[in-house]
Amino acid sequence: DSWQRCEALKLVFAWALLQVSRPGLSSHLPRLLPLSLLLNDHYKPENCMLGVRCLHHIVQNTPAADLRQFNRAEVLYQAVFKHLHTSEAAVIQLALACLLDLLLVFEKPPSLLGPSQSRRKPCRHDDVLRMVLTNMEVEHKVDLRRIYASALLLYIERMGVAVCRHLQRLERVVLGYLEVSDPPEEISRLKMLEVLQKMTREAWPRMERRVDVLLRCLLRLMVDVSSDSRLSDSVRQQLMDQSSASIHLLDTCSYGRVQHLLLQVDSGCCSPQLLRYLATATTG
Repeated sequence: DSWQRCEALKLVFAWALLQVSRPGLSSHLPRLLPLSLLLNDHYKPENCMLGVRCLHHIVQNTPAADLRQFNRAEVLYQAVFKHLHTSEAAVIQLALACLLDLLLVFEKPPSLLGPSQSRRKPCRHDDVLRMVLTNMEVEHKVDLRRIYASALLLYIERMGVAVCRHLQRLERVVLGYLEVSDPPEEISRLKMLEVLQKMTREAWPRMERRVDVLLRCLLRLMVDVSSDSRLSDSVRQQLMDQSSASIHLLDTCSYGRVQHLLLQVDSGCCSPQLLRYLATATTG
């Protein structure tokens, strides 16, 4: 408990730990892990953040075999995963980044599994993604929504085609985040448009049945963006470009069905700029 009586001790410990890299870190794990876990479990957010940083550094600079020895990896996983139940944005951001690297200690990324291997067998990647989606569905704080939206793209890339297991919830999250404005940078919306594009590429055969709902949401987004005076020209351009790219992908995976649906759009409700985007969205 001496580090709690002298705040400088934890900073000295963290600094010293972060100076040690692979391969020298592995032999010191018995002395470095306990205090890192104590910091990680502390009730003060600043100590939690310091602890997660230390644990993440250990994960990045220790061979996977050494982490799996004595069940260390499982202890680390449980210690970091529990932070997903908190509401501290900075802690969650660090925890999501740490988990992304820690999962590789347990298993290969689902996106890299060969055809002969079972892609449909649930794994820890599914557990983390499921927890992230659960939090995203009920989250209303702007800073947390931005953090989750940024992290979601990385986890979908890691999942690959196995993301099909989560398509229904992913669709709800994407629709919910695209409907809510996030001015002035619109970080959440831009990230979710990237998520939608990645989801469409990975789950190509499953996306055709979702075209109607997603296209309706994208059109509403483009109408809102084209008339929102709070947005800068650069942000508006990014949103329109990303929305057009998403529509183009949906049109491709539905074999041109989006083109027929766009013919039903009332041109009287759209600005000339929006009509130009819609005219080019399905032609690439």
